[in-house]
Amino acid sequence: MEQLIHRLADDIVEHGRGIERMFILIFLCCAIMSPFVVVNYDLSEYLPETAQSEQGLRLMEEEFGYPGTARLMIENVSLYQAKNIKKEIEALSQVDQVLWCDTASDVYMAESFIDYDDITDYYKDNCAVMDITFKSGDTEKVTHKTLDRIREIAGENAYLVGNAAQQQALQENISEEVNLVMVLAVVMILAILTLSTTSWFEPLLFLTVMGVAIVINTGTNILFPSISFMTKSVAAVLQLAVSMDYSIFLLHTYLRKKMTIEDDKVAMKESIEESINSILASGMTTIMGFLALAFMSFSIGFDMGLVLSEGIIISLFTVLFLMPALILRAQRLIVRTTHRALMPDFKRFSQGVYKMRHVIAVVVLVIAVPAYVGQGMNDFTYGTSAVSGGPGTKIYEEEQVINEKFGRSNLMMAIVPNDSLLIEREFADRVEELEYVKSITSLAQTIPEGIPESILPESVTGQLHTDDYARILIQVRSKEESELSFRASDEIQALLREYYPEGAYLVGVTPTTQDIKATINADYSFVNFLSLAAVAVVVGLAFKSIIMPIVVLIPIELAIFINMVIPYLVGTKMIFMGYLIVSCIQLGATVDYSILLSNHYIANRETMSKKDSAIEAIHLATPSILTSGVIVTVVGYMMKLICTIPAIADMGELIGRGALVSMLMVLSILPALLVYADRAITGNFGNFGRMLKKRKEKKAAKAKEVA
Repeated sequence: MEQLIHRLADDIVEHGRGIERMFILIFLCCAIMSPFVVVNYDLSEYLPETAQSEQGLRLMEEEFGYPGTARLMIENVSLYQAKNIKKEIEALSQVDQVLWCDTASDVYMAESFIDYDDITDYYKDNCAVMDITFKSGDTEKVTHKTLDRIREIAGENAYLVGNAAQQQALQENISEEVNLVMVLAVVMILAILTLSTTSWFEPLLFLTVMGVAIVINTGTNILFPSISFMTKSVAAVLQLAVSMDYSIFLLHTYLRKKMTIEDDKVAMKESIEESINSILASGMTTIMGFLALAFMSFSIGFDMGLVLSEGIIISLFTVLFLMPALILRAQRLIVRTTHRALMPDFKRFSQGVYKMRHVIAVVVLVIAVPAYVGQGMNDFTYGTSAVSGGPGTKIYEEEQVINEKFGRSNLMMAIVPNDSLLIEREFADRVEELEYVKSITSLAQTIPEGIPESILPESVTGQLHTDDYARILIQVRSKEESELSFRASDEIQALLREYYPEGAYLVGVTPTTQDIKATINADYSFVNFLSLAAVAVVVGLAFKSIIMPIVVLIPIELAIFINMVIPYLVGTKMIFMGYLIVSCIQLGATVDYSILLSNHYIANRETMSKKDSAIEAIHLATPSILTSGVIVTVVGYMMKLICTIPAIADMGELIGRGALVSMLMVLSILPALLVYADRAITGNFGNFGRMLKKRKEKKAAKAKEVA
């Protein structure tokens, strides 16, 4: 193995110019491919094929298309004006139908003959509200162009909400916000690196290497059929923040070697040989933490896990192959721009932490159990409306205005076999009797008894009937995600099973949210265990130890519990998808802090006492941990402050706070754990290599005795 690493270091250094040319070519190709990566905004597509709503959506798309929906309210309009606006909207080529009060009432009668109490669901106080169904899906560009046209028709006094409007706002905002986060992240990281390095040029070198890795990762995403909008939002920023350690470690190893070795190439070869194992071990723990997401049944985890893992792998290759060539090329510039250390010496800090180790251990022990229990008591949201249209967004504010005036409207669609108009009518009548049902649209209720469906034009029947299936539109007075909407969905599905024992489905945001909730909850324990086990195996192999994975992971798991209990303590709802994903991300991204400090402690124990080893380990590891931790913290909180998409903002806050808490846990409790477990760490129980060696020695001794 040592010979292989030695040969690899030789090849990397000796073929630096060729490696540079290869990376330039790959960089340019990936930069060209990046704009063509397909981004998916529809979370329902990540449901497993066995989910009821997913099966129903596929069937509906085959039979009727996949309709988008929106809700329009217009202020200061008469009934006559509202009717004309409705006609214009209905005439748009991508509009399937518009549901308004004129469906059941004649709004052209003399005003004295109109019973306004009968139409308050759709018109009151000179305000009209309409439910619009499109021919294409919520995420389609043609639907979004139609939304723009509807806004023009409705005028300035219009409010437009619903799933299609949410998706339009999401797609328009996400690229702009992610780019802004990235620019500010680069500026902040540049400032942090300037404080933590000893050369004005080093931060630019780090960012150049990471920039190349990010562009390559972004471009190679074209190999996937699509990536989710959540992956697109966090992948580049996380790759930048998490992978920075590898380049810092390699450069600092090289600068240390240069103090005793004059030849630049020899110093670089030795730097690669010395640092490659640590860099790969650090990278592998992060990769394993991210890869665990790929085993989620809700396959957005597969999407995010692969893209994030791919990003770390590309960063590792870029640091190990490209960075040595860039360092050697910029050697003189690094030396010329050297400045004194701007970060303070952490000797007193390390001594203080060691002195307080027993107090810290007691405090952490007191916090641990309540944090573990409390983080499991959070209040969660699961659906697409929570992900993209939460408080703080324009869509949310407009929705509050409409709901205050007319109440809520939640569209669900029943897809049933087209076997009998009589059964369809009976089912529709039963559903219409439910207290929370605002309206129901079915062809069976529309056609007068005795008139055959065959005499009606396809343009009328095609929206609700095909040869094999019927579509029934059900408007429910509820939010898309609430106890009432879930109860409504369950009761309507129970009626479906009563009238159509086989082949009937209920689709819509609420049934999809129920399936997302069931799928993610089932994923939670398995994915968390898998990520923990995978990281533990890597740590165990890296340290050749049974006990070290336990010691290394305790501070990070405590940090995860503390991070996740805070929303419960302050009473805020969390998006469960972000909660699950960030648990794995925090583990993978911050376990490096534990590994770094533990490495220093074990190396020091060869020549120092437990006390001195712990103090020196804190002293040596603190600058690197602070640099990495502050970078991830700052990047996370910038996502929180800048992104208007609730799912991304929440993930940013969890990532930022998680890195901060992990950093504090590692620097405070880990030194105490290392000292407490010193005998196990340095003894036979803690080291596979020593155990195997002793067994071989015993076997050899026994063989001698027998001989």
